[in-house]
Amino acid sequence: MANVILTPHVGGSTEEAQQDIGRFVAAKLRDYVIHGATSLSINLPMLVLPERSDASRLVHVHRNTPGVLAAINSVFAAEGVNIDAQILGTRGEIGYVITDIGAAPGPQVITALEHLPETIRLRELH
Repeated sequence: MANVILTPHVGGSTEEAQQDIGRFVAAKLRDYVIHGATSLSINLPMLVLPERSDASRLVHVHRNTPGVLAAINSVFAAEGVNIDAQILGTRGEIGYVITDIGAAPGPQVITALEHLPETIRLRELH
C-alpha cells in the first residue's frame, strides 16, 4: 500500500529499555559467577541449582561422553565426600554439572576432577 511504511521493532532502543537490558544481563553474569547458574545460556546447558549457604559448590564443564557423571561421582566417593545436591545438563558435545558438597573439597578432589580426561573446566565457588 502506498500510504504504509513498515519499520523494524525498536522496543529496546529507549533509554529505559537499555537500562533494563543492562541490569538483566548483569544479573545473569552475576548468577553464573557466584552460583554457577546458566539460565538462558546459549553456550552451556541451562541449569540452576538453588543456592545453599551450608555447602561448597563445584561446577564442572566436560565433554559429553558416556560415564562421565559416574567418573565425577567416583572421585567424590573415593575421597569420602558426600554429595548434598547435584544437577547435570548436556548440550551437544558439552556437559555441565553443578555439585554441592557439605564441606570444602580437599586439594586431592580438585586435582582428581581436573585430571579427568573429559574435564574442560572446573571451578570451585565460595
